[in-house]
Amino acid sequence: MEGMMKVAVMTGIRKMGFEERPIPQPKEDEVLVRLDYVGICGSDLHYYETGAIGDYVVEPPFVLGHEPGGVVVEVGQAVSHLKVGDRVALEPGKTCGHCEFCREGKYNLCRDVIFFATPPVDGVFQEYVAHEADLCFKLPDHVSTLEGALIEPLAVGFHAAVQGDAHLGQKAVVMGAGCIGLVSMMALKARGVSEVYVVDIMEKRLEKAMELGAAGVVNGKKEEVAERIKELTGGKGADLVIETAGAEITSKQAVQIAGKGATIVFVGYSPTGEVSLPMSLALDKELNFKTVFRYRHIYPMAIQAVADGKVNLKGIVTDEFSLDEADKAMEVSLNHKADIVKAVIKIHGR
Repeated sequence: MEGMMKVAVMTGIRKMGFEERPIPQPKEDEVLVRLDYVGICGSDLHYYETGAIGDYVVEPPFVLGHEPGGVVVEVGQAVSHLKVGDRVALEPGKTCGHCEFCREGKYNLCRDVIFFATPPVDGVFQEYVAHEADLCFKLPDHVSTLEGALIEPLAVGFHAAVQGDAHLGQKAVVMGAGCIGLVSMMALKARGVSEVYVVDIMEKRLEKAMELGAAGVVNGKKEEVAERIKELTGGKGADLVIETAGAEITSKQAVQIAGKGATIVFVGYSPTGEVSLPMSLALDKELNFKTVFRYRHIYPMAIQAVADGKVNLKGIVTDEFSLDEADKAMEVSLNHKADIVKAVIKIHGR
């Protein structure tokens, strides 16, 4: 496809602008996707606000966005499993395929991954993208491209559930009711966890958690979290804790509320990169610590869960902006975290 496309670019700290760029041409193993929706992730907001995450430093102009869903409009010569008109969810990380981690199937740990919106690789706040066809997953007829865009954060939640060996009969607690906390909660339920409780300090997010199927919620500002979880679990503590807030207080609370022999999966990133934990208590309980970095082999499972009605992805979307409103979308998302669970940018959506 020939022509130009509109691209929203980060031009500086808390500054957005627009550029016209050529529509990319797909290679023989790629497809060209007309993007319908792109989710706004916490990492996008962090880059926008500070210009860096750890060693990844933005050099403007830079394109944010790594949660895309859209429609195939052109197919490379070597692609046979997709056709024009297919609606797809795009897995945003292309790995090398031959390192030790890729060979072991742990491709999310590949050192040479090329990941949308991770400097210096541009993201997809734009109208079209050419992407490797094997990383474009066809959506069932009744799954929308909006839901397709949100498969990416859902994949994180499912990877957390898999890392924690979530299963029927457990009582689990999710620390944090932001987007990742809510998709983790729904992933746990989809895997059969009997009771999932959610802890946060923002009432609107806790209301959303109840709306999406939490067995109960705890407001950490109003209640003593450890005592309340003890009551809810009959004194035993949680079998599984998913920590998504990344705060030191919630990380400590995760250890406090976990039952003996339980598993804690750490998902959230601390703003400082470090937290201190009550290790004597963790040792006394013989807790299992697991961590999450993105996901692997999750997209088909996540798409199937949405298709089967086990996960309500549309339910987490609280705000929608057009591509022309990219600057407003970032500012509102940054300044109204208590009210926004998940914002998306609608580019061509139907």
